[in-house]
Amino acid sequence: MAVTREMIKKVMLPCIAMRGTVAFPKIAMNLEVGRNASKKACDAALASDGLVLLVCQKDPSVEEPKREDLYSVGVTAKIKQLVKADGGIYRTLIEPLERAEITDFYRSGKYAVAEALEKSISFDDGGVISTAMMRDIKNTVVEFSSLLPKFSKDLSAVIASIEDMSLLCDFVATNILPDPSDRQQLLEVFDPKSRAEFLLLKLESEKMVMHEEAKINREVHARIDKNQRDYYLREQLKVIKSELGEDEEFDDEESAEYYEKIMKALLPADMREKLVKEVKKLSKMPFGSAEGGVIRNYIETCLEIPFGKKTKDRIDIPQAKKILDEDHDGLDDVKSRIIEYLAAQKLNPELKNQVLCLVGPPGTGKTSVAASIARAMNRKFVRISLGGVRDEADIRGHRKTYIGSMPGRLITALTQAKSMNPLILMDEVDKLTRDSHGDPSSALLEVLDTEQNKNFRDHFIESPVDLSDCLFITTANSLSTIPQPLIDRMEIVEMKIYTRGEKFSIARHHLIPKQSKRHGLNGRTLKIDDDALYTLIDEYTSEAGVRQLERMIAKCCRRAAKEIVCDGKKSVKITEKNITDYAGTERMAKDKILPENEVGTVCGMAYTELGGEIMRIEVLALEGTGKTELTGMLGDVMKESAQAAISFVRSRADSLGIDPEFYRKKDIHIHFPEGAVPKDGPSAGVAISVALISELTGIAVKRDIAMTGEITLRGRVLAIGGLREKTMAAYLAGVKTILLPEENRKDEGEILPEVKKNVEIIYISHADEAARLALCAEPFAYEKKSLPQEKNENQYIAVPESHGRGAAIEAAK
Repeated sequence: MAVTREMIKKVMLPCIAMRGTVAFPKIAMNLEVGRNASKKACDAALASDGLVLLVCQKDPSVEEPKREDLYSVGVTAKIKQLVKADGGIYRTLIEPLERAEITDFYRSGKYAVAEALEKSISFDDGGVISTAMMRDIKNTVVEFSSLLPKFSKDLSAVIASIEDMSLLCDFVATNILPDPSDRQQLLEVFDPKSRAEFLLLKLESEKMVMHEEAKINREVHARIDKNQRDYYLREQLKVIKSELGEDEEFDDEESAEYYEKIMKALLPADMREKLVKEVKKLSKMPFGSAEGGVIRNYIETCLEIPFGKKTKDRIDIPQAKKILDEDHDGLDDVKSRIIEYLAAQKLNPELKNQVLCLVGPPGTGKTSVAASIARAMNRKFVRISLGGVRDEADIRGHRKTYIGSMPGRLITALTQAKSMNPLILMDEVDKLTRDSHGDPSSALLEVLDTEQNKNFRDHFIESPVDLSDCLFITTANSLSTIPQPLIDRMEIVEMKIYTRGEKFSIARHHLIPKQSKRHGLNGRTLKIDDDALYTLIDEYTSEAGVRQLERMIAKCCRRAAKEIVCDGKKSVKITEKNITDYAGTERMAKDKILPENEVGTVCGMAYTELGGEIMRIEVLALEGTGKTELTGMLGDVMKESAQAAISFVRSRADSLGIDPEFYRKKDIHIHFPEGAVPKDGPSAGVAISVALISELTGIAVKRDIAMTGEITLRGRVLAIGGLREKTMAAYLAGVKTILLPEENRKDEGEILPEVKKNVEIIYISHADEAARLALCAEPFAYEKKSLPQEKNENQYIAVPESHGRGAAIEAAK
């Protein structure tokens, strides 16, 4: 009768987590310990009785395993020997003792400690069942040794000499089972009989796999022998033909077909010669060789390049204008540049293509206008996205010696276009990055150089490819991240921010019809009146382009479709009164001028990626010790501009009736509201100086006047940028008068006619002029004796004492 005895002992030991290694009782092992926590556990064990708990990790990549990262069964073990090797590694000789099931796991200082139940189970059946199982295991091991030529004879002898069934199972699993998960499963079987049954199942399964592997190896060797025989006979045939003086012919149908295609294709002479050599090389290779696959891929890729195929340019100026106007509203600069190019090409067909770079904020139509240009010129259109590209091989291709090599994006673009003169759009050229794989922007230098790209050499193709007939257009959101040598090769065309009127026209003629069709609507079932459309533009969007506006129109279309389908309406009309029912209530706050004149507050103007906006500047003078505080998340340039304005006002203190010692007795606080928005630039200088004069004299600033301009220490007002956007924003905010630098008079054409019609534009050369025009009363206490050379001699007018600080305050009220 079989008897099973079980001994259980509770232990608490330092724990060492092992990666990919499973320890079994009574089987000594060498273990290298490298992790700090494991080394601390060894030190703690040696300081006591040398006992540790060894347990295998579920995922070897985990550096600091927790309880859930470890299997629940390990072994108790004794460290017999420990040597500290180079690099801080512990080399240990460990003797595992018994299986142990972890019940608790926690960290004690810098190493892990586990509580476990050490279990030892013995099985005694009088030698009948155990002997039979042991015999089966040993016979299976003998079969393994016949399938594995390198199976150690010493290992077979050791296995044959083991008489304990529990030890035999553990020893065979350690040395034969290849999968650590199978070994762990065996470790978790405490009963010796069940363990032997589990091991026999695993060995039978592994034996079947090995039989299949041996069968596959025999078939592979047979095929290799046949290929070698065919190759030998083929070489003999070539020698015989050579002796007979016969011409060389392609023996296989595939090579002959490739040769015929090469001869028919309009390839450059050097590429044809190279491809013929590759075909000859292919014909001599045995079927199925790895190099043969590389050659086939190379030949087919080269044959796909459309050498000699071009589309005929449409040099029809009126038709080109019509297409560009149909597809896009506004964008006059871009359209004009394309018409100029077509006109020049009509006069000189040999004119080299210029590289255009369309620069502007997202959503301004850079990508779509490139597609329209291709349509207007009757050219194929291909887009290459360069955002995030960091490998030079993406442009020049990979050398064909690499596994999985392929041509670069330019050759791929020609293949897609099936034409050698497509319009290739290189989108987001400012998003290129660089790393150890090379700099893709440097590779573009050759591509975009009209003098060099006629001999562009792709690493995969290895022969020159003429790109001079391609028209390249690049797009970017900013020029700041594009290398200067690359900028020098392109003609920069700035995509202006859309004005309110242009957005209206785009929405009316393009976006509403597009979204209506997409949502199954038409002009009869959905109508959006002009006021509602302007409300969408002004109060529901804040952007340079029209993407957000298109999303809002799509939202209105969805809700209109819902009412037609669910509520049975025949048509929907969206007006300013019911716009919230379709677009929602999340309106944006609009920039507006102040309701009344204020002292120390000036309306400036700013230019952002989303367009222009008014920017209030507030100044407060407090009793103090002469400190200056600037707030509003300002950049260094704006801070310096504020300091320059303060210095200018100090220099004019006597003529302004300001205490010359104000910079010692007053604390000046200059604040730009919306403090969470970063602000920088020099163009707020004149506005800051006027705000300072207003606060220090007590004269209020006219609420309906806005100004912009950089200021010098002498008070001169310098030119600024973003004139079109700034003036438009001021007009929409309700400003009636705008002060601009005299130096910007030459840019007056940028100001929209709508703004010129409704706003008074005054050009100034000096900050004194801005103060006189912006303040509600004359700020200067007496006539200035010495005038700047550029001013009129009657510019500074003496005023009576009654117009001083007190009278000015009354006037402001």
